[in-house]
Amino acid sequence: MIKVSELTYSIAGTPILHDINVTLPAGRITALIGPNGAGKSTLLHLISQQIPFDRGRITMGGLDLAKTTAPARALKMAVVGQQLGVASRIRIRDLVGFGRWPYNHGRPTPKDQEKISEALSHFDLIGLQDRFLDEVSGGQRQRAFIAMASAQDTDWLLLDEPLNNLDLHHARCLMTQLREKVDREGKSVVIVLHDLNYAISWADHVVALDKGSIAFEGPLTEVATTDSLSALYRTPVVFGDLAGKPFVQYHR
Repeated sequence: MIKVSELTYSIAGTPILHDINVTLPAGRITALIGPNGAGKSTLLHLISQQIPFDRGRITMGGLDLAKTTAPARALKMAVVGQQLGVASRIRIRDLVGFGRWPYNHGRPTPKDQEKISEALSHFDLIGLQDRFLDEVSGGQRQRAFIAMASAQDTDWLLLDEPLNNLDLHHARCLMTQLREKVDREGKSVVIVLHDLNYAISWADHVVALDKGSIAFEGPLTEVATTDSLSALYRTPVVFGDLAGKPFVQYHR
């Protein structure tokens, strides 16, 4: 599990997150939800050690992440952020291959090539693997970065709004792949989501943030209710049932 204790983070003296205490269970999909500016992406960045925090402690299975080297973290955790900056003249297969760097340090083995091909196949990129990044769409580029993280084959996968730029088919495919990684491979996923229906359909655990604090957290079926979600988003949210599955309506 990932345990966040007394976490505080500020920018130029302005508190962004304050006194965050939360436990993210292993072997589950945890959705970080909440309104714009709530601190979801910031929390993900702090957990992945992309930015330093002011105070607190973050551990993964007892390992203090702030005191763990980047190479060691890369063997435990793969991260895909919103800002996907990388040289555009790189081929898709080479990009996905970067996910194997923590293992081969630039000298890929047959096992690495197998993992790369597997990730390309899972994210529907085989036909694009020889294309350069600037020759594909934003959604295809997004899938390539997620495939790179998948090829990294870590226990934990952290994704910041990965459904951005994805069409309905590929968004559903991504969530299906994440579900299989958890259920079949024992992986753990933390994902920032804005679409509540994706959260309630696929996540096991939810952490809701509001104004830099935890509004509620726990097993999704226990804490995500009409009242809690309506209060969180300050808009009427109604739970329903669609083809035997939970569904929330908030458009009207």
